[in-house]
Amino acid sequence: MISSLRGTVLSAIGGSAVIEVGGVGLAVQLTPDHALSLRVGDEAFVHTSLIVREDALQLFGFADIEQLQVFELLNGVSGVGPKSAIGVLSVLSPDQVADAVAADDDAPFRKVSGIGPKTAKLIVVSLTGKLVAARRAPTRAVKAGGAPSAVPDSVLVALVGLGWPEKVAAEAIADVVAETDESARDSVQTLLRLTLARLGPAAVGPAKGGSR
Repeated sequence: MISSLRGTVLSAIGGSAVIEVGGVGLAVQLTPDHALSLRVGDEAFVHTSLIVREDALQLFGFADIEQLQVFELLNGVSGVGPKSAIGVLSVLSPDQVADAVAADDDAPFRKVSGIGPKTAKLIVVSLTGKLVAARRAPTRAVKAGGAPSAVPDSVLVALVGLGWPEKVAAEAIADVVAETDESARDSVQTLLRLTLARLGPAAVGPAKGGSR
């Protein structure tokens, strides 16, 4: 696995660059802004993700570890390949991705070329609760009429730990947040209790491998 590169920039154009490491020029796919920031002849360091396919090896490079983490999370979403994942990071910063997911807002993802409404919604659902560690700043987005994401995130972790599928738990939390007053939404204990009530007595089922 190639996790990073440090070497001389041989070329940088569009959304790619060639970086020479130990006499070997390696082609790296980058966001357009990242490629523009590189200068031929300068030394560059990039965090990388190697995508192995039957017919090709593709190396994607990032200016910081947060971008790499978000890229790998996006690439793990069904229907989102590496091209679309780096497309998201060409438009949105890691914090903007995290803010959109925390706010349950798929509109920013629909602005990315190649990502339709269904895939944009799937990104939000799939990444819920997974982006806190990737964010550099501790600030939290607030959903319109909703709660700071720290409370729903904590409740989501608890429900997944109890065996609920993440998508089911996230949707139930979103419904409760939209229907309750602010005091209830600010308490992990209260939001967890209300969400469990919405999920119903079958809440124990998924923990034993059952389904709803």
